[in-house]
Amino acid sequence: MARALSRRRFISITASAVGLGLLPAGANARQGVETVTWEGQALGAAASMTVHHTDKAAAERLVRQALAELSRLERIFSLYRSDTALSELNRTGVLAAPPRELVDILGAARVVWERTGGAFDPSVQPLWNLLAQHFGGADPDPSGPSEGRLREALDLVGYGEVLVSEDRIALGRRGKALTLNGIAQGFVTDRIVAVLRRGGVANSLVDMGEIRALGSRPDGSPWRVGVGFDRQGRGLQRVLEIADKAVATSSPDGYRFADGGRFNHLIDPRSGLGASRYRSITVVAPDATTADAFSTGFSLLPPEDIRKIAAAWPGLQVQLREASDTGSLLEF
Repeated sequence: MARALSRRRFISITASAVGLGLLPAGANARQGVETVTWEGQALGAAASMTVHHTDKAAAERLVRQALAELSRLERIFSLYRSDTALSELNRTGVLAAPPRELVDILGAARVVWERTGGAFDPSVQPLWNLLAQHFGGADPDPSGPSEGRLREALDLVGYGEVLVSEDRIALGRRGKALTLNGIAQGFVTDRIVAVLRRGGVANSLVDMGEIRALGSRPDGSPWRVGVGFDRQGRGLQRVLEIADKAVATSSPDGYRFADGGRFNHLIDPRSGLGASRYRSITVVAPDATTADAFSTGFSLLPPEDIRKIAAAWPGLQVQLREASDTGSLLEF
């Protein structure tokens, strides 16, 4: 059986396993530009910021402001703290006067839920709870939970029942619950970028579990992001060059509930099974919220559907690595 891990922990393993990382940036080409780098944790995943500024003290101050914003957002979105807004919503089913950020992220999630025909669905949390309970027990059946228990959890899934307004969020039925793990890291990344931009930063690379570039590198060249170790971890499959864009990646190999089994963290809201169509999905988008959510939802869609969505969404680029032995790369 796969090692028992918290759901926030598997996100950092996803980034490592799929190979979404930063290539060395090299020395600054513009004289007088200071570089301040921070590394730590965001929503339980490895995170970093690289900020370029002519004033080092100002850059350090902005990093502190960004970390304060990160802490504030974690108190809203985290599933693994009992005092967050999301935990209260899942516990009670109703949240009056919700934080504006929770309303905003649920609105963004609804757009992607609609565009993907429900493949991206934040209401899969009852399925996650069932699978974690089943595979976390002693000597679990590797074939998964019983059909009856799976059907009970599936009956609680459906983002269309969730009502969201500035005054109130209601889940619609007892037992329903939400997870933001397919979108929150991107959302937090965008908010950190906004803090830096307001502070006058024109060149930065922010990774809060998903990566977003603010501008280019100080010398005017694009940021370089490595994507896609093979299954044996033998180097990068592709290097993306980005400026003022975000990159997100998803893979069923990020976390599996049982070795070689049908269940992984990319849960299909229609069947309860894990995604298996692709080895990895990489999405480049104008913002990290969009990249994060679509990389999750696209994991469950056929290529022709992904192609149509990408064509209709400005600035969206997609790379699919098929799950076959040859692992053909498709690009839209």
